[in-house]
Amino acid sequence: MSDTLAARAMHTLEVKHSRFIVHAAPVAAPDAALAFLAEVADPAATHNCWAYRIGAQYRFSDDGEPAGTAGRPILAAIEGQGYDQVMAVVTRWYGGIKLGAGGLVRAYGGSAAECLRLASRQALITYGELALTYPFEVTGAVHAALGQFGAEKLAENFLAEGASLRLRLPADRIDALKNQLRDATRDRVRFGSA
Repeated sequence: MSDTLAARAMHTLEVKHSRFIVHAAPVAAPDAALAFLAEVADPAATHNCWAYRIGAQYRFSDDGEPAGTAGRPILAAIEGQGYDQVMAVVTRWYGGIKLGAGGLVRAYGGSAAECLRLASRQALITYGELALTYPFEVTGAVHAALGQFGAEKLAENFLAEGASLRLRLPADRIDALKNQLRDATRDRVRFGSA
């Protein structure tokens, strides 16, 4: 399991009179990442380089810097810090001294890594859904178990023979909840796909 940012983060670095400002944010979808870029990019700056990782999806841009010297090092910083669902934008104002390819990689990747290292982390929780039906006489046992496992009711329907629920809970707790419900109700709960 990986982490995302608990909140937006910012970091500033100066290298040979060039100023680098990193803005990073938690993002759940590529369009949110690009909206964040549009919000924080400074059109007056020399470059606005960026990268994001959202699950298996990732993108990056060198924004005019030599290929491979900005976007890819920012992406490497996100991955190296163990983050997912994160967008980082590094804005550079050129200070008059060329940094060279190695200097650019160190400045972009290093500033992004330091920003993410100092930022507040939040564990990413994967949720799953579960559908179940049960007879009325085990309602108390069912509801007690739901509270123990942090399950959220998405839908509840009452039928002639009992009730049905559709639940949302952390995916790693689904099997344990099923076992608890089987034990608590003497196997009178039936599970379906949500």
